[in-house]
Amino acid sequence: MDKGAYAQDWQAVERVEPYAVTGSTGLEIYQSIGEHGPKLGVARVIAHTGFKLTWTRKYERIGNACVITVNRPKLVITYTLPRLKSKLSGPLKGRWDTFIAGVTAHEKVHGDFIKDMVKQIEAMSVGMRVENDPKCQKIRPQLQTRLGELSDAQRARSRDFDQTELSDGGNVHQLILQLVDPR
Repeated sequence: MDKGAYAQDWQAVERVEPYAVTGSTGLEIYQSIGEHGPKLGVARVIAHTGFKLTWTRKYERIGNACVITVNRPKLVITYTLPRLKSKLSGPLKGRWDTFIAGVTAHEKVHGDFIKDMVKQIEAMSVGMRVENDPKCQKIRPQLQTRLGELSDAQRARSRDFDQTELSDGGNVHQLILQLVDPR
């Protein structure tokens, strides 16, 4: 079976779910983000990337083995981003435009990490074979174990990226400082 035949025959659906923020200064806008941003755990954040992933799988018995012959993803990535309701002009408008472009680019990296994970799942699973599994029952927990490992790796990659971007001097940290205090 040619695993390459399955690669990239799917496309992620990407959508933006905006939330409203207002303000007439950079600080007011940032405070509005803090009041209205998406909640992650107990804290609110500037933006968030979430996803829903489902699969169409075909398990086939080949001899006494079970083989995954088809594993097509359906991936929907949702970017939750602030949308400014206030009308801005001059330097503040430029600072907002820079801020939202940078935050959007940051979230798109998270989306790319998710797409990479899906490609890894697809590459790992298509052609996966478990011997002595004519009823295709042993293959499922083995697949779930591997999926968990790939999911954990994707989450760790996203956490590491956020840690770098949000730390003092990181890209997102700089965007916040430029929005709030343009010195």
